[in-house]
Amino acid sequence: MKKYLLLVLALMPVLVFAQGFQVNLEGEKQIGMGHTGTGTLQDGASVFFNPGAVAMLPENYVQAGISPLVFMSEFNPSNSNATFRTANKIATPFTFYGVWGPKNSFWKFGLGIYTPFGGLTDWGDSWQGKYALESLDLKTIFFQPTLSVKLTDYLSIGAGFVYNHADIDLHQAIPISNSAGADGQGHLSGTGKGYGWNAGIFFKTLSGVTIGLSHRSGVSTSFNGNAMFSVAPSVQGNFPSPNTFTSKVPLPSTNSVGIGLYPSPNWTIAIDANEVNWDVFKNLSFTYAQKSSTINTTVLPQNYEQAYTLRAGAEYRGCPKLALRFGGGYATAAAPADFVSPQVPDANRVYFTGGIGYKIASHLNVDASFEFEHLLARQTTNAYTQLSGTYETNVYIPGISLSYHW
Repeated sequence: MKKYLLLVLALMPVLVFAQGFQVNLEGEKQIGMGHTGTGTLQDGASVFFNPGAVAMLPENYVQAGISPLVFMSEFNPSNSNATFRTANKIATPFTFYGVWGPKNSFWKFGLGIYTPFGGLTDWGDSWQGKYALESLDLKTIFFQPTLSVKLTDYLSIGAGFVYNHADIDLHQAIPISNSAGADGQGHLSGTGKGYGWNAGIFFKTLSGVTIGLSHRSGVSTSFNGNAMFSVAPSVQGNFPSPNTFTSKVPLPSTNSVGIGLYPSPNWTIAIDANEVNWDVFKNLSFTYAQKSSTINTTVLPQNYEQAYTLRAGAEYRGCPKLALRFGGGYATAAAPADFVSPQVPDANRVYFTGGIGYKIASHLNVDASFEFEHLLARQTTNAYTQLSGTYETNVYIPGISLSYHW
């Protein structure tokens, strides 16, 4: 029965969070420039990248965007020539920003609605790791009202409150066959909520270089949901169903520093560095309302580590209506090698971005971006499921947004 317990424990929704599910798609201009934005002024997405910069924005904004994401991962089991691949499903991270303040005022108010964590992974029900995961659909939506104040012509600060709404839907096979030879099935679905804050400072130096510092706090998110188990009648008593579960997930805080350089009126160059404090995710607790010898409250070690990202990008404006952008970066993995799972095939990664912006009318712009991200191949043996093999992943992300400014 112990092996059943370990496999059921793997049904915990928090396992889906890692560097691999930190979405980082919070603005099309910023995506095009390699996800930079802490030390520059682009548009209403400063509400996310640096609340301290919002008061320096020269205009008010209403803007919305979407970045459909295709996550394509493959797994090669150890000592095997087999290859298993995820289905090509499309996740839909989105953004909405509103920024408003009286003209020439020292303050601006901002509202951001965005999806900083999430994932859509479907390995199917016939692959080697089905007892670790069949499919996962995770969504988080952050709501962030923000106030920013210009202290001088060269210095502004800002801060915002964050409310997180989350949804989870997860399927996993259980290695208990019925009379027809079919595996048992576990299905978890539920919602979560959490609270946090962010703050930032923005400088304009006498030399023209701009500098930004920001902090996004951790958001401890509490989940409640339903757990359904379908197993052979002989062991049904060990899997009370329908059931409910609770769990608390420590989403990490992030520290960022960014620099904006302007070598000519046509060029903007941006560099960002991020520290993501995944090391708060040391243990995981998970509790079912109806317990049995198989289903019980547990605490599991995760031992995640801090992750770092270095980003850079540039924008070229050859004419007033058109902007061309490009960039890229490198991010380190948060999951240690023996905690990599099909929910999070985490690994160090490189990415490349490009984008274009066009002024449709005097107050209306359209911006588009594209990103290719490659997670380096990583061999692992999971400490719980003993699933052993090599993961390799590519991510393709087109995006588009409209912004009205005045």
